[in-house]
Amino acid sequence: MDNLFETGLAQRKATLGADYVEKNLAAADDLTRPFQEAMTAWCWGFGWGDEALDVKTRSLMNLSMIGALGKMTEWELHLRGAIRNGVTFEEIRATIHVIGIYCGVPQSLECFRVARKVLEEEGVQPSGMGT
Repeated sequence: MDNLFETGLAQRKATLGADYVEKNLAAADDLTRPFQEAMTAWCWGFGWGDEALDVKTRSLMNLSMIGALGKMTEWELHLRGAIRNGVTFEEIRATIHVIGIYCGVPQSLECFRVARKVLEEEGVQPSGMGT
């Protein structure tokens, strides 16, 4: 488990940002610490720790699944991570189109609202335009 935790911690920091991860771990208490540790090992160590899928593909999968669930706080967090993992403006737009097809127009509109905010804050623009 220690190896999965260390692998997961490195991947979690690479995707979500070291500051965010360290802040979450520092804020963990007796109630949430076991979950933080297990989630880091299981989700990020086991789930993200192999090389079967690259991180960009995993990010696109996460955006689709979290978008389908309508968990917009997590979707915003993972959108920022997806950008760190190389997901482009066009790929984000296409992912939201798929969310709209399979989860409905209202859910795609929620994703577009969050995406607009994050893309502006992160300075992500369509290909061929300056960043």
